[in-house]
Amino acid sequence: MLNKTALITGITGQDGAYLAQLLLKKGYRIIGCKRSSTSGALWRLKELDIEKDIEITNFDLTKLADIYRLINKYKPDEIYNLAAQSFVADSFEKPIMTADTTGLGVLRILETIRQINPQIKFYQASSSEMFGNMIGTPQNELTPFYPRSPYAVAKVFGHLITVNYREAYDMFTCSGILFNHGSPLRRSQFVSRKITIGLTKLKYKQLACLELGNINAKRDWGYAGDFVEGIYLMLQHDTPDDYVLATGKNHSIRDFVMTACKELDINIKWEGKGLDEKGIDNRTGKTIIKINPIFFRPAEVDTVMGDSSKARKILNWKPKTSFNQLVSMMVRSDCDRLKNGDIPNHPRL
Repeated sequence: MLNKTALITGITGQDGAYLAQLLLKKGYRIIGCKRSSTSGALWRLKELDIEKDIEITNFDLTKLADIYRLINKYKPDEIYNLAAQSFVADSFEKPIMTADTTGLGVLRILETIRQINPQIKFYQASSSEMFGNMIGTPQNELTPFYPRSPYAVAKVFGHLITVNYREAYDMFTCSGILFNHGSPLRRSQFVSRKITIGLTKLKYKQLACLELGNINAKRDWGYAGDFVEGIYLMLQHDTPDDYVLATGKNHSIRDFVMTACKELDINIKWEGKGLDEKGIDNRTGKTIIKINPIFFRPAEVDTVMGDSSKARKILNWKPKTSFNQLVSMMVRSDCDRLKNGDIPNHPRL
């Protein structure tokens, strides 16, 4: 068993929970960092039955003193920065906070590592949102960035400052450019989970109609449990570098809806075009899906697909879970939660 300490920011999120579970199995001591305002968000750790095995501490990415105190106290071997203001739509409403947390927060960690112990290995959670509306797919590590939201702009800064510290100070810093990845632990604000929750409620007559935005947008969806294995492998390699993690296949939001409907035995047909398009339940003739322009982004990214050839070749990483398996997993989990009364009531469903 290993005798390493890993500090994970964003421990209460989907990726933080799965990564912590993986590292615990490998014998790591885990320091989990969260905002003090997320006291009720430990449900993912409880669901994976690992909460008792993690040392939870509060911290704030916008406060340099907090970061210095934590790194100096716990002296981690590895730091995985998964914390961010992570909702693209919210970043248009909170651009300054997004930049301070998602962008400058990365710099604060890197500079603290440089001052305390430059030998600490650092992982930065970059995002496929950095590519924006680049012409041509799939995107890889050499594809130029064209961010289309304050969130994506902040992620570009975090990514490039990670590269800069690696090159300027010879530090072991890596960025993982992760394409869309979901799971039963994904927050309900993300469209994939919004769909599985909404359709599950429709199935059991707890929701009359699900409202969505651009259902023709295409995304490269993988399983978060597969992706955290790639994250771990980046910091175990001899040489630090940046890697795209993706399935190399994309599906539209409409595809996601149809796959979830099939899993729930909901027979749906589409009528109308554009904002007037509706999903009709073939059995009842009722409209169960509507298009609502409130859910369109100010600057939409139409097609996203990643090329993870580099990670597959150098890290020997590859996704194990198919798109259909992912959707099925999420639907079945939400069905179980609904029966147990644990499904969230998202205000925008």
